[in-house]
Amino acid sequence: MHVIVATDGSKQSLAAAKHLKSFADPDKISEISVIAVIRPLASVAFADELSSGPRKGDWESASFRDAADNAVAVIADVFDGWGPKVSRRVRSGSAANEIIKAAKQYDAGLVVVAAGGRGISESVLVGSTAQRVQHYAPCPVLVVRPKPRAKRSAGRA
Repeated sequence: MHVIVATDGSKQSLAAAKHLKSFADPDKISEISVIAVIRPLASVAFADELSSGPRKGDWESASFRDAADNAVAVIADVFDGWGPKVSRRVRSGSAANEIIKAAKQYDAGLVVVAAGGRGISESVLVGSTAQRVQHYAPCPVLVVRPKPRAKRSAGRA
């Protein structure tokens, strides 16, 4: 089975990859494609919360493509030595559309996406990309939600 693991460069997408590895049988997976999607003409940079490369504000030294490549590399490293062949891919376009296209193109048996990686409310919203992939992908989709945040004690002001 071919598995697509999507990353938006967020820590939540790294958690989603680790979650897949925690329960999946590597002998049943023939290949994992780690995919990042950059949006042409985007006004917001590709999130790069995963690499040790240039940080926010270092726009002169890093491109959206570099940030996506870094995120894909970090996620691919999760599966290093685990068993299945790992492919690294950066696509351009709408994130949900490109993930769905990749699932069709590679005849994927599973797509793994993070929910709430860059959304407004991690505890309430699934995320528009995850939601669209879940509804339109040609195969099952594993949507990994973020861990609930620790609640503040009532005595704090």
